[in-house]
Amino acid sequence: MRLSIRLAALEDMSDAYAWYEAQRVGLGDEFLAAVDDVFSTILETPMRFRVLVLDTRQALVRRFPYRILYRIAGDEVVVVACFHASRDPRRWEDRR
Repeated sequence: MRLSIRLAALEDMSDAYAWYEAQRVGLGDEFLAAVDDVFSTILETPMRFRVLVLDTRQALVRRFPYRILYRIAGDEVVVVACFHASRDPRRWEDRR
Protein backbone atom coordinates (compact mmCIF):
# COMPACT_ATOMS: atom_id res chain seq x y z
CA MET A 1 0.00 0.00 0.00
CA ARG A 2 1.05 3.57 -0.68
CA LEU A 3 0.13 6.57 1.45
CA SER A 4 -1.26 9.72 -0.11
CA ILE A 5 -2.10 12.72 2.05
CA ARG A 6 -4.41 15.39 0.68
CA LEU A 7 -3.30 19.00 1.04
CA ALA A 8 -6.17 19.81 3.43
CA ALA A 9 -5.06 16.96 5.74
CA LEU A 10 -1.47 18.24 5.66
CA GLU A 11 -2.76 21.67 6.64
CA ASP A 12 -4.74 20.08 9.50
CA MET A 13 -1.59 18.39 10.77
CA SER A 14 0.49 21.54 10.37
CA ASP A 15 -2.03 23.57 12.37
CA ALA A 16 -2.12 20.95 15.13
CA TYR A 17 1.67 20.76 15.18
CA ALA A 18 1.96 24.54 15.58
CA TRP A 19 -0.61 24.59 18.38
CA TYR A 20 1.06 21.77 20.32
CA GLU A 21 4.51 23.24 19.79
CA ALA A 22 3.26 26.57 21.20
CA GLN A 23 2.07 24.72 24.30
CA ARG A 24 5.41 23.04 24.92
CA VAL A 25 8.53 22.80 22.77
CA GLY A 26 8.74 19.26 21.43
CA LEU A 27 5.06 18.44 21.90
CA GLY A 28 4.40 19.14 18.23
CA ASP A 29 7.03 16.58 17.31
CA GLU A 30 5.39 14.07 19.65
CA PHE A 31 2.07 14.73 17.91
CA LEU A 32 3.60 14.09 14.47
CA ALA A 33 5.26 10.90 15.74
CA ALA A 34 1.88 9.67 17.01
CA VAL A 35 0.29 10.50 13.65
CA ASP A 36 3.10 8.64 11.88
CA ASP A 37 2.43 5.60 14.09
CA VAL A 38 -1.22 5.68 12.98
CA PHE A 39 -0.17 5.90 9.34
CA SER A 40 2.05 2.83 9.79
CA THR A 41 -0.79 0.87 11.37
CA ILE A 42 -3.21 1.91 8.62
CA LEU A 43 -0.75 0.83 5.92
CA GLU A 44 -0.20 -2.54 7.61
CA THR A 45 -3.91 -3.28 8.11
CA PRO A 46 -6.04 -0.72 6.26
CA MET A 47 -9.34 -2.54 6.86
CA ARG A 48 -8.76 -2.62 10.63
CA PHE A 49 -10.49 0.68 11.40
CA ARG A 50 -14.22 1.27 11.34
CA VAL A 51 -16.07 2.91 8.50
CA LEU A 52 -17.29 6.34 9.52
CA VAL A 53 -19.40 7.08 6.46
CA LEU A 54 -19.59 5.46 3.04
CA ASP A 55 -16.01 4.41 2.21
CA THR A 56 -14.21 6.68 4.67
CA ARG A 57 -12.58 5.08 7.70
CA GLN A 58 -11.46 6.59 10.97
CA ALA A 59 -8.34 5.88 13.04
CA LEU A 60 -7.70 7.57 16.37
CA VAL A 61 -4.33 9.11 17.23
CA ARG A 62 -2.91 7.77 20.50
CA ARG A 63 -2.31 10.37 23.26
CA PHE A 64 -3.87 13.17 21.23
CA PRO A 65 -7.56 13.90 20.61
CA TYR A 66 -7.31 13.60 16.83
CA ARG A 67 -8.76 11.27 14.26
CA ILE A 68 -7.31 10.39 10.87
CA LEU A 69 -9.94 10.00 8.16
CA TYR A 70 -8.91 7.99 5.14
CA ARG A 71 -10.14 6.00 2.15
CA ILE A 72 -8.72 2.97 0.42
CA ALA A 73 -8.38 3.34 -3.34
CA GLY A 74 -6.84 0.26 -4.91
CA ASP A 75 -3.32 -0.03 -3.49
CA GLU A 76 -3.40 3.48 -2.05
CA VAL A 77 -4.49 4.86 1.31
CA VAL A 78 -5.74 8.42 0.84
CA VAL A 79 -5.77 10.56 4.00
CA VAL A 80 -8.49 13.18 3.65
CA ALA A 81 -8.42 14.78 7.11
CA CYS A 82 -6.77 14.97 10.50
CA PHE A 83 -9.53 16.29 12.75
CA HIS A 84 -9.70 17.19 16.42
CA ALA A 85 -12.12 14.75 18.05
CA SER A 86 -14.29 17.53 19.47
CA ARG A 87 -15.02 19.05 16.04
CA ASP A 88 -18.20 18.26 14.19
CA PRO A 89 -17.29 15.25 12.01
CA ARG A 90 -19.58 16.50 9.23
CA ARG A 91 -17.19 19.42 8.58
CA TRP A 92 -14.79 17.18 6.65
CA GLU A 93 -17.45 15.72 4.36
CA ASP A 94 -16.94 18.41 1.71
CA ARG A 95 -13.42 17.01 1.25
CA ARG A 96 -14.77 13.80 -0.26
